[in-house]
Amino acid sequence: MSKQAAVDIDSLEKVLGYSFSDRSIVFEALTHRSYSHEKKNKLNYERLEFLGDAVLQLIVTEYLLDRYKNYDEGLLSKLRGYFVSEDFLSKIATELKLGNYLLLGKGEKASGGKYKESLLCDIFESVVAAIYIDGGYSQARDIIINHFGTSIDEDISSSAFMDSKSELQKISQRKYGNLPEYTVLDEKGPEHDKIFVVRVDVQDLVSETGIGKTKKTAEKDAARKALKKLDDEQ
Repeated sequence: MSKQAAVDIDSLEKVLGYSFSDRSIVFEALTHRSYSHEKKNKLNYERLEFLGDAVLQLIVTEYLLDRYKNYDEGLLSKLRGYFVSEDFLSKIATELKLGNYLLLGKGEKASGGKYKESLLCDIFESVVAAIYIDGGYSQARDIIINHFGTSIDEDISSSAFMDSKSELQKISQRKYGNLPEYTVLDEKGPEHDKIFVVRVDVQDLVSETGIGKTKKTAEKDAARKALKKLDDEQ
């Protein structure tokens, strides 16, 4: 691929804790369609993302089966869905600063592509595929578990994997006969890096505020706090 120097692969390898034998595969994993179109290059991350999604599903499934032997299939399935979700994977990608290594076209770069949660999730999956192709399944598994095995255990321990909005809706309907009400209180920051502040009200009994990079994330944060408040009052 042309202009490979546009990405600091040495730095990325240090972040990942993995050295690529074939660096061309990681450039493909980091190349957005907008960049390949500008450079008239057919390769981009999308095929690797497709593979990486399957590799991640298997890694997370094996980890959960090994660590949580008393959990039934239903709960394990729910947990796996959470840990391969866009919300969770984009958070890990943000912590790794993968957005800084993306090859983006001018338009995508100007619109803040490196901050988009959906793209960060996709790129995380494509990088996983690149490690899998370059070093094999064991290497990919070890790298992934090293980077978010602790986060998996912490989120299970704190029940962060629960769909707080759905849980709050069920409780509100059952106890009070109506739905929680969400109100956007504020939007801060530039378009590509917004922070949303959302309030949820359950009757006139509970009112909590949540913060997040998307409205959905802020709503979930508010719902989680409201659930805790309701639980504490019981």
